[in-house]
Amino acid sequence: MADNKNGREAQARNEERRQRERAIAEDLARADEPEPPVDSTELASFETGLETLEFPAAAATVVDAVGDHEIESAEGTHTVADLVPDAAVESFDSPAEVRIRVQRPTVAGAMKRIVEAVDKYQGASFGASQRDGYERTFRALQAIDADDEDEGIRTVADWIIERVHENETLPKSRDVRRRASEFCRSNGYSVRSDDWLGV
Repeated sequence: MADNKNGREAQARNEERRQRERAIAEDLARADEPEPPVDSTELASFETGLETLEFPAAAATVVDAVGDHEIESAEGTHTVADLVPDAAVESFDSPAEVRIRVQRPTVAGAMKRIVEAVDKYQGASFGASQRDGYERTFRALQAIDADDEDEGIRTVADWIIERVHENETLPKSRDVRRRASEFCRSNGYSVRSDDWLGV
């Protein structure tokens, strides 16, 4: 790469992208949750379809490119379009980010519904930390062994979408955690005070 302003800017962008990918990989490695229900080998052909895209890419662009691709998981068969929102407010910085999103279909499906609801309202918008907080709450609900049908994820996602429709804004991440905690306790699932849901 040339040692000029454009070359240095390109190097900086590449380094930022690599740092984000490393951070995502480290988050997954540290997570105290079950392995994703989609095997990484299942995603090989799906990732090949992403190679034609230029990143960062809008979620709608990803859906256009690989939306029909089917992904087998322990939870059943899903298309990428079932898991990635067809919305202008969502984008991905790298193919790794798309792969991580679709590895947990139940969580991805809930987030898709929320993002598409947000996309309908100009006043509602997602910050990165808020989105991460929602997703972490859904992963915590999914990790509850007794919750086989992922009823908690559906219940909390429905609650968030109701708030968006009523107020045209998203509830705070802490409020979502509190709603998830209420669901757990009212259905007999124990939540320790030092857990993510222990608010």
